[in-house]
Amino acid sequence: MRLEVKAVSKKFPGVTALDNVSLSLAAGRSLALIGPTAAGKSVLLKCLVGLYAPDAGALCIDGEEVGDSESRSDTLNARVGMLFQQNALFDSLPIWENIAFRPIAYGVARDEARAIAEALLPRVGLPVTTADLYPADLSGGMQKRVGFARAIATKPDILLLDNPTAGLDPILAARVDGMISSLARESGACVISVTSNIVGITDAYDEIGVLHDGKLRWHGNAKAAETDDNAWLRQLLAGSREGPISTISSAA
Repeated sequence: MRLEVKAVSKKFPGVTALDNVSLSLAAGRSLALIGPTAAGKSVLLKCLVGLYAPDAGALCIDGEEVGDSESRSDTLNARVGMLFQQNALFDSLPIWENIAFRPIAYGVARDEARAIAEALLPRVGLPVTTADLYPADLSGGMQKRVGFARAIATKPDILLLDNPTAGLDPILAARVDGMISSLARESGACVISVTSNIVGITDAYDEIGVLHDGKLRWHGNAKAAETDDNAWLRQLLAGSREGPISTISSAA
């Protein structure tokens, strides 16, 4: 398996954000991680990217256990790309430098880094002329695509996306979801996407995972999710008020 989460737990004062979570994902597979607000989804991504170290359990990439980002080598860090929920673009840098930020940090020459950024812009549906604009010049949807381009600039083996379709209209959201799945298949990367876009989710992703109160309630093939009778899964896919998710979760 490319990525393995083994009995991972993470606690904060008074809160258990992740409680003995285990899942695995093979290369070239995409996973939609769904659940209510404060279910632990973003905390799991931050553990995977190395911002948090688990309190218990292990995270493994290609069978090698990894810790937080400071203990990982530059080579290992470059294998993991992340799109943050609020895009986290640098306002003072032009778009091409935002996209090429990590390649430049890893020693790639600036002209080569710009070429990388300009090649990525059409892949995320933006014209090359966007390269010299600044984040403030772009709409929210365009900024989201720039964040996605930055996440894939190092050609990561593992791509972590925190609400990649948040704030996008339904048509653009569907296009972004399709782009995510295509990237996984074409590059062999494994993708975990925290998403609130339930429409078409079983077509857009290979697998679905359900988190609630820091626990993984269901994980399986996306097509199997269409008929599985798991109560948490059915409630989320139906958008129903009835079911086990009835109160605000205590997880972060």
